[in-house]
Amino acid sequence: MIGVLVIAALLAVWQLDVFPNETMRVRETVLELDEVFAVCALGFGLFAWTRMRAQGREVRRRRAAEDEARALAFEDPLTGLPNRRQFDAALKAALAAPPGADAVHAVLMLDLNGFKRINDVHGHPVGDEALFQTALRLRRAVRDNDLVARLGGDEFAVLARHIAGAEAATGLALRIIEALEPPVRAGGSEHQMGAGIGIALAPLDGADAETLLRKADVALYRAKAEGVSALRFFEEEMDQHIQERDQLERDLRAAIGSGALEVLYQPCVEIRSGRLTGFEAAAQWRHPRLGVLDAWRFIPIAETAGLIARLTDDLLGRACRDATAWGPDVTLSFNISPAQLKDRTFGLRVVRILGDAGLSPSQLELEIVESAVVADLEGAQGVLGAIRETGVRIALKDFGTGYSSLYHLRNFKIDRIKIDRSLVQAMGANSQSAAIVRALVGLGTGLGLTVAAEGVQDEHQQMLLANEGCQEAQGVSRALSASGAMALLNPAAGLRGVAL
Repeated sequence: MIGVLVIAALLAVWQLDVFPNETMRVRETVLELDEVFAVCALGFGLFAWTRMRAQGREVRRRRAAEDEARALAFEDPLTGLPNRRQFDAALKAALAAPPGADAVHAVLMLDLNGFKRINDVHGHPVGDEALFQTALRLRRAVRDNDLVARLGGDEFAVLARHIAGAEAATGLALRIIEALEPPVRAGGSEHQMGAGIGIALAPLDGADAETLLRKADVALYRAKAEGVSALRFFEEEMDQHIQERDQLERDLRAAIGSGALEVLYQPCVEIRSGRLTGFEAAAQWRHPRLGVLDAWRFIPIAETAGLIARLTDDLLGRACRDATAWGPDVTLSFNISPAQLKDRTFGLRVVRILGDAGLSPSQLELEIVESAVVADLEGAQGVLGAIRETGVRIALKDFGTGYSSLYHLRNFKIDRIKIDRSLVQAMGANSQSAAIVRALVGLGTGLGLTVAAEGVQDEHQQMLLANEGCQEAQGVSRALSASGAMALLNPAAGLRGVAL
């Protein structure tokens, strides 16, 4: 338009001779003013044309940037799948168009098994390649009109619209599990992966996107607990369990350090002499609503919620303060969580707690389950080995549960082994269990270790263990409070009042 206007102006000036007698001298050359105007107008037109071209290029660049930003906003850059934002939008659109009477919309949440190991061992580039291969398999496993999205990390989601009920959702989930079963080739090697799948159905499990996603997540949590590729539909009791667990976690945070958690003490005696050698600390929680809770109810919650360090410090500090009144010949045994093997500050905290309580390190014995040592021998050596150098003793708990190995006993310095209660309680009725106990006792004594048996319930079991050469027994008495433990230590009291 600018060019047309400039040309029209030039023609008008030229034809009408707007400046008929006006001239100017330029180096002896005589030019009429209309000619000068025409030249200026031509220059202006050329300048306007170049600016218009530059502006056009800038508009195209901006449009391309906007298109790229729009793609990044709705697409996962690694796999090319829709991302969480696009999945949420598609789910809301699907819920706005309810399925027919015999159909449902299905939301499938997927979490890969074994992906973290690939990242840790082979690096993130190989992990990214494995995710890309997984995305291709998921696309092939679903129907053409199903939406597969990557929500982040190794978490994927599938939206299956208008499918024929739970049976069709099960079939889709099984196809996905089958598609992910063969090893993924990435980084020049093959990697075995699988997936846990949680399924929620609309409108059966909810009519809004947030509810469906939350319930599919709850079902996924239950599927992941299987440890292998599995699918689980959402069930109401799952939701109740999650809500109760969340409330227990909140209550536990408030209970730590408040005195609501109690430390009880299980006596350990020398089998042949009956002499009391020490106590194993055990925790219980007097919950205001649920009553008395044993440690197995709240320790796993503390581990997953990141409360285990605070809980351990609280209970160990109180147990060490109680143990200072027992005398130098009575030991305190304290169970530690496998999660502590990953905490490099644990040893420093134990030393500080012992110093604050005034308890000698030689009176403290830390117990760790055998399976945790086998799973992370290097971590156990790094954390517990440094603690052992201070004089604290180390015991291997639940010994004989299928992981026993001379290699672990030789490389992991320990002072005592405790035979698992399931083997002890089966000794009288099962000759095979008695033979296993005999072998474990021989193994421990041959290595110069103290051998104790857990879960001893009566004098007959004590006699059988004594015949096999076991030195100590635990479980001959119910767990006692701090005052009850002191009463038991009174020489005049002996073991009177203790239920065998």
